[in-house]
Amino acid sequence: MTHVVKVMNLQKKYRLGKTDVIALNNVSLAVEKGEFMAIAGASGSGKSTLLNMIGCIDTPDQGSVFINGKDTSGLSEVEKSSLRNKNIGFVFQTFNLIPVFNIIENVELPLTIRPELSSKDRRELAIAAVQAVGLERFQLQVPDKLSGGQRQRVAIARALVTSPSLVLADEPTANLDSHTATMILDLMLELNQKTKVTFLFSTHDEKLMGRVRRIIRLQDGEIVG
Repeated sequence: MTHVVKVMNLQKKYRLGKTDVIALNNVSLAVEKGEFMAIAGASGSGKSTLLNMIGCIDTPDQGSVFINGKDTSGLSEVEKSSLRNKNIGFVFQTFNLIPVFNIIENVELPLTIRPELSSKDRRELAIAAVQAVGLERFQLQVPDKLSGGQRQRVAIARALVTSPSLVLADEPTANLDSHTATMILDLMLELNQKTKVTFLFSTHDEKLMGRVRRIIRLQDGEIVG
């Protein structure tokens, strides 16, 4: 079976002043299709760094990352961008929506680098993604007119519009109140079950950890459980 994600012996350190900080130390893991799982740990444990490596946003000092069986080592930035667009959706705690774009335009954005899609195709896919997260009534609103939970729904629609095999969600409930966070988790679990897309979270939110099916715990850049 080809894993959606396979990480082997990742090493990453950063220079902080005159000190080398080890962000990841010999980390290996595998994620199968359809999983709903979390990388958990305190701030500074290395979980966001690991998510960035898996998302081909950052490059390890040593080790390998495979996405759907493809080794990402040595890929050019253009190749990494193409791989991300075709395989990975991203959800961030700060939503990262463009304020002057309406909801449909924000969701459509990842499709604009797909030359095989016409403008009509892009718009239809965006509308379907917005409908899937229950925001069709707000599709012409700009993000500032929406609540935090609604904006996170837009971010989820944008992550799913390219039909990725993997969604990476970095602290997706961190800026939401408890009730809204529960609703967002319900939505993501429903989408996971319906579409079989894999969800991989980084979090220290106990509510989120209580909902996932598997947890990888990081401490000081190492897997501890």
